[in-house]
Amino acid sequence: MRVGLYPGTFDPITLGHIDIIRRASALVDKLVIGVAINRDKGPLFALEERVAMIEAECAHLSEQTQTEIVAHPFENLLINCARDVGAQIIVRGLRAVADFEYEFQMVGMNRALDDSIETVFLMAEARHQAIASKLVKEIARLDGDVSKFVTPRVNIALRERLG
Repeated sequence: MRVGLYPGTFDPITLGHIDIIRRASALVDKLVIGVAINRDKGPLFALEERVAMIEAECAHLSEQTQTEIVAHPFENLLINCARDVGAQIIVRGLRAVADFEYEFQMVGMNRALDDSIETVFLMAEARHQAIASKLVKEIARLDGDVSKFVTPRVNIALRERLG
């Protein structure tokens, strides 16, 4: 069984994330969405809320792609999380050159820690390349329309959280 790990904070999950999840599902039999517990970032949504959003948004993708998609919280090293879930590949989404520079360093470190786990980069579709959770939260916080960047369910959650 080919297992992939797509890690991130997903605070909140965006249409860009969902695009990468949909496309990564074609590459593996099981896709684990690693939901990072990063206390330093001070997420808007609690871990349980982020996991629930991922599960709700990915249920139909799992049915469409016939790929098992599961959310898995983690707080350890990414490479250890990959080992924990039995992943042979780590999936990373790229939006721009700046993403690549950071990811290039991460791949080097992860390969030094365990060279049996490959990293696969997927470019976000052009219409999703500008989407970043941080920017979505800022737009929503300032009462802007984020409906182009998130699903209706996530949009409602943002509005409820931010008042």
